[in-house]
Amino acid sequence: MTKWLAISGGILVADQVTKYWAVAALTGRDIVVTPFFNLVLVYNPGAAFSFLSDASGWQRELFIAIALGASIWIVYLLRRYPGERMFAAALSLVLAGAVGNVTDRILVGAVIDFLDFHAFGYHWPAFNVADAAISCGAALLIWDALRPRKT
Repeated sequence: MTKWLAISGGILVADQVTKYWAVAALTGRDIVVTPFFNLVLVYNPGAAFSFLSDASGWQRELFIAIALGASIWIVYLLRRYPGERMFAAALSLVLAGAVGNVTDRILVGAVIDFLDFHAFGYHWPAFNVADAAISCGAALLIWDALRPRKT
């Protein structure tokens, strides 16, 4: 289990360092990197895709509780199935993302997003390293669930 928690910890550090950089470097300005990618600073009080971001503030505690509950459940699953490599790797990614974003919610009151991809006038919602880890972890969980098992 230590290996899986170390992976989560490394991703968590990368997430928090990049968010610290984003706040320092992007406050008051955007950086155009390519014709389809910008660095922007966005504070998202909602969930994925800004879900409930316009609510009156009650959602912060709800999202903190959900993330903490999910994190406890993931650590339990990592303890129970440390030898299931793909499953544990996926859980490690999701855990890092959940803890990274809940850290923002506790310290800042919103999740710090800064990666902005766009094309033809349409922007994908801004995201961060934690969001990418959660997405990759979810994809690995699906792949792991669908792959054939040796019997």
